[in-house]
Amino acid sequence: MAKDSFLVGLIGSGIGPSLSPALHEREADRQGLRYLYRLIDIDTLGVGAEAAGDLVRAARDLGYDGLNITHPCKQLVIEHLDGLDPQAEALGAVNTVVFEDGRAIGHNTDVTGFAASFARGLPDAPLERVVQLGAGGAGAAVAHATLTLGAGRVTVVDALPDRAADLAASLNRHFGAGRATAATPDRLAALIGRTGGIDGLVHATPTGMAAHPGLPFPAELLHPGLWVAEVVYRPLETELLRTARAMGCATLDGGGMAVFQAADAFRLFTGREPDTTRMLDDIAELAGALPAPK
Repeated sequence: MAKDSFLVGLIGSGIGPSLSPALHEREADRQGLRYLYRLIDIDTLGVGAEAAGDLVRAARDLGYDGLNITHPCKQLVIEHLDGLDPQAEALGAVNTVVFEDGRAIGHNTDVTGFAASFARGLPDAPLERVVQLGAGGAGAAVAHATLTLGAGRVTVVDALPDRAADLAASLNRHFGAGRATAATPDRLAALIGRTGGIDGLVHATPTGMAAHPGLPFPAELLHPGLWVAEVVYRPLETELLRTARAMGCATLDGGGMAVFQAADAFRLFTGREPDTTRMLDDIAELAGALPAPK
C-alpha cells in the first residue's frame, strides 16, 4: 500500500516568512495526502548553522521523511549526510535531504528548479553570453543551471571578488575551461550596456526584496536587447523586473524557480508527481496575499 502520510521540514535561519510550507501542503492536500511541513529555524532555537548536522539526525530519529535546507546550512550539512546525488555533489550544496532506509541522502533542487523555470518562461532566449550578478548560494545554483541549459559563457559578478572567482573556477572544472569568468561590479556598465554584446542577465542577489529595495545597478544599463531573469520571488515583481519590462526586455520572475524547486523536493519526498501548474497559481496568490518579509 502506497504511503499517504508525510512529515517534512525546513532547516535555516529567519525562515518564518517562507512559502515552502504552504506550497507543499496545498499540493499534498489536493492529492489526498496527510502532509505536515514544519519550520526548524535555527534563530528561534538559538543555535548556529553548525547545528545543522544535529538537527538532521534528530529529524531522522523522529521519523521525518525529508528536509529542505536553506541559508546558512546548505554547505555545512554535507559532511553530516550519508550520500549525495551527482547534482548536489557537483554544486557542493544541498537544499533537500531524503531519508531512505535510515540514510540521509542530499539533493539540490535549486539547480533543476531554475532550469525548469527558465525553459518554461524564456524558452527562446539566446544564451551565448550571459552575465550573472551574485555568486552566493543561490548564485551558484543558477549559474550551474544556466550552463546546463546550454549557455556558451557566463560572467559572474559579485561584490566579493574571491567569491566570484571561486564560483567561476568551480564552473570551469565542471563544465569545461572557458565557460565561466569572474568580474567585479565596476565592470557592470561595460558588460551589460549596449556595447557589451551579452544576451541576458541573471540577478541572484537579495536586492529587490522588501528588506533590500531598489535596483542592483543603474537603470540606464538596461536596454531592449537583453532578457532579465530574477531569483527573488517576494515580491514577484521586483523593481529590476518592472524597470526591465518598461525598457522592453523579456523578463522572468523568481516565482517559477521557487515552485519548480519545491515540486522537485515534493517528488523526492513522496514519490508522487506534483502539478506545477497549480503550484504556480499558488505562489502567485501567496506572494501577493502574504505580507512581504521585513
